[in-house]
Amino acid sequence: MEETLCETDKKEIRMIKNILFDMGNVLVKFDPQLFIDRLHLSKEDGTILLRELYQTPDWVGCDRGTTSEEEMLENIKHNIPPRLHGYMRELALHWNMPSDQIPGMQELVEELAGNGYELYLFTNAGYRHRQYWFSYPIAKWFPEERIYRSADHHMVKPEQRFFDEAIARFHLDKVECVFIDDSPSNAEGGRHAGIDSIVFHNDVVELKQKLFRRGIHLTQ
Repeated sequence: MEETLCETDKKEIRMIKNILFDMGNVLVKFDPQLFIDRLHLSKEDGTILLRELYQTPDWVGCDRGTTSEEEMLENIKHNIPPRLHGYMRELALHWNMPSDQIPGMQELVEELAGNGYELYLFTNAGYRHRQYWFSYPIAKWFPEERIYRSADHHMVKPEQRFFDEAIARFHLDKVECVFIDDSPSNAEGGRHAGIDSIVFHNDVVELKQKLFRRGIHLTQ
């Protein structure tokens, strides 16, 4: 049995060619509570904005591409006191400022690219993603032709169709891919679609170890 496992490991080591990355909380920070805290609002007002903006079907609709940001703001403003409408717009349309990356991820991405791995972005993001994505230095490793953006295709992770159609669009072989996401449900969705998937716990050292065990060439 031990010899068989070793042979399997060797086969897997030769197969991984493509690294598929989620964006928010993997490459860049997406933390609604952090964004709200920056505004120095009362706890009550912060709770209202968190609940009525970020935790709504309209926010997901933006990611799915079935709702525009302006439609979302029009829909939710009735649940938010007028005194908070300016903050609501700021949080919806400028959450990416300042453009904070996850520490250590740019170095990892650069090393992977330098070692010949093909890098792709599989992200739940609305149409505005095109406006802000390239403000992040790490974005240069994920040009538009390597991005599968949920709004463009009207589907979101963890739906299996998202993964199936993304893989088909880039002409990838699932067994040659590994997918990284901070959401266990999204990682499970990738796994259900037949893609080896890793949950990122905001720990680049742990992630590198998991990639290394899959035969990905990295410095330790």
